[in-house]
Amino acid sequence: MQVDGPRKAPCILLIEDNPADVHLVREALQENAVRCELILITNGERATEFIDACDAGDACGPDLVILDLNLPRKSGLYVLGRIRASQKCNQVPVVILSSSDSQKDKSDAAILGASLYLRKPSRLAEFLQLGSVFKEMLGDWSH
Repeated sequence: MQVDGPRKAPCILLIEDNPADVHLVREALQENAVRCELILITNGERATEFIDACDAGDACGPDLVILDLNLPRKSGLYVLGRIRASQKCNQVPVVILSSSDSQKDKSDAAILGASLYLRKPSRLAEFLQLGSVFKEMLGDWSH
């Protein structure tokens, strides 16, 4: 349920099915002192249900979405399209965080309205630096 008045911390919706990548995103946020509520969803079908719940007023909309493309049940591109079609979540920044370096994936994500497309780094130090990108994407929340 949406509560009037300011929230204590931003809400980041992480849609990722790989437990190791979930752990790395958490580490990256912690490393960069991003204080947030992190909601984890591990498949595309649940992600679309969450967006529907936001539109219905049953869930608080996220301030940032971190989205993997290769998800079970429904693809990340499908979820991105659903976010952009949402009444409450269509303006939320969406960062695609994918292992895919495919130009088609990048252009499809851009056409569907992704705010940023990042390839998952293979080195830990580079992955941890992503926390500063997420912090910047939160804008006013990061100050």
